[in-house]
Amino acid sequence: MQGIIFDLDGVLVNSMPPHSQAWVQAFQNIASIRIEKRTIYVLEGMRGAELTEKILAEHNSDLSLVKKIMAEKDRLFKEMEKPKAFEGVKEMVESLACPKAVVSGSNKHDVESVLDETIGKEKFDAIITADDIKRGKPDPLAFTTALSRLRVSAKDAVVVENAPLGVRAANNAGISCYVVLNNTPLLHSDFEGIIAKDRIFEKTSSLKGPLKEMCLRQ
Repeated sequence: MQGIIFDLDGVLVNSMPPHSQAWVQAFQNIASIRIEKRTIYVLEGMRGAELTEKILAEHNSDLSLVKKIMAEKDRLFKEMEKPKAFEGVKEMVESLACPKAVVSGSNKHDVESVLDETIGKEKFDAIITADDIKRGKPDPLAFTTALSRLRVSAKDAVVVENAPLGVRAANNAGISCYVVLNNTPLLHSDFEGIIAKDRIFEKTSSLKGPLKEMCLRQ
């Protein structure tokens, strides 16, 4: 049996712009730390607490601010316009007749809310969030957990990612991977050495053909 594991933000749903903006504002508001949106894209895949701790440590700031920054980020994100699925993604997901999972570094409530408002969480056989794992990407735990819930082996699965840490996590789990760029500020060079160039696509819907073909190989 074949299985497909999708990252959520930046792969299925156009939610990275508001996520990155909320993080930038939260660090500024709570810790007076200025970061670039690109930093959030580079660190995407980490659990929120891991990301916050890393940035605070890099700026020699107070680690006791982690919870306050995360709460501020969540507040800001909820005030922003609700993200939408990328063009053609809902139809693509509905056309794939094999087990599918979503893996995200966001919390369960946010992930399920976004899915309900865009694609439908019922379209997926497993949903793995930050609440389900103790270690974020590039640790393979999220992906190996998805494999277990889908009841497929690593050699029979594929991951669809948009971030370097996600690709590294897939590699660490022994799972084949595709990258979709969509509207990310990241470049092909950001993935150099961790995935072949012909596995990088400009948008998620471009993978409809390859993924449908994979699903037919039962």
